[in-house]
Amino acid sequence: MPLSVMQLIAYLFLSTLIASAQTLPGMPPVIDARNVYSETTAGKFSPAVSGALSRVYVPNLKSGDVYVIDPATFQVVDRFVVGGNPQHVIPSWDLKTLWIAGSAERGLSGILTPIDPKTGKPGATIKVADAYNLYFTPNGQSAIVVAEALKRLEFRDPQTMKLQYNITTPDCSGVNHADFSLDGMYAYFTCEFSGGGLAKIDLMQRKVVSYLKLAREGAGQTAPAHSMPQDIRISPDGKFLFVADMEADGVFLIDLQTFKQAGFIPTGRGAHGLYPSRDGKKLYVTNRGTHMNDTKPHGPGSVSVIDFAARQVEKTWTIAGGGSPDMGNVSADGKLLWLSGRFDKLVYAIDTTTGNVKTIPVGTEPHGLTIWPQPGRYSLGHTGVMR
Repeated sequence: MPLSVMQLIAYLFLSTLIASAQTLPGMPPVIDARNVYSETTAGKFSPAVSGALSRVYVPNLKSGDVYVIDPATFQVVDRFVVGGNPQHVIPSWDLKTLWIAGSAERGLSGILTPIDPKTGKPGATIKVADAYNLYFTPNGQSAIVVAEALKRLEFRDPQTMKLQYNITTPDCSGVNHADFSLDGMYAYFTCEFSGGGLAKIDLMQRKVVSYLKLAREGAGQTAPAHSMPQDIRISPDGKFLFVADMEADGVFLIDLQTFKQAGFIPTGRGAHGLYPSRDGKKLYVTNRGTHMNDTKPHGPGSVSVIDFAARQVEKTWTIAGGGSPDMGNVSADGKLLWLSGRFDKLVYAIDTTTGNVKTIPVGTEPHGLTIWPQPGRYSLGHTGVMR
């Protein structure tokens, strides 16, 4: 028998209560347990981003600068030098600041440099030991500085970046990218250099509670002998993790109930970045076209489009003349996928309907660019893991 309007309202209200009943203390409620991306659809802007300039911020690792692109004109409108090794531009949990995270490489220490999104200008740099990447706890109480070189996660005040406490990850060499469980209780980090694996972090107990090695079973006979996981994203229903693996050339599926490998989706050479579409139905996979020791321009770079529900690739867009699509995010309206061309000194703006590509020249080794503003209530970090 069909539900009446009142029954449907009661059901939805009860579902919301159940979904948000057991979450990390202080975390915003889960609006729709069936779609973790429900609040990141086109047009759902937080009042916190009011007045923010529409810009694409591109950190260039080797040239130590940030290019600023106006997405309306596809033109570079600003450039500023930050020094260090800028890896990613990260929206803060409260959406009021963009942070440039820089790693400890080439004899340089790590950096955290704020950008005011209303002016597009950088503020004073904070020196840290290492900051390959930056995330935020789902309740906004801590910033998580990914000190990859030191095998640790530094939990810091999200405003001042003053150290609160550390969680070491001794068996996770190359701690790298992350996503969070639907209830916010757990963080899952990829381990890039320890033979390929994941670390499960209990945010309440403040410790690693489990590691998972990724096996190449199901990855096909042509897959390399070892794994090198990169970006990671939760499925819309919160039941699976999708993990891009740069050496296995595809995406591993992890069952979160058992924390075990549940499948593999071949995509392309050097699978690297993962970005949900604005409607939460597709997952864009950047295939960088290179493996770790095979970095070169004009490689066989591409973007694969995975259907979240079917868990299979429905189409792949190639980069004409070759390329190296790496990190980025989807435009606020979902019409363009903005990506760095890591080894080609380019930024790609890819039409998500046709796959057509526009290119914009930038600095040397562009990496984790972000487009801002983006829809969502809060940011969990990276280039815009929005909820």
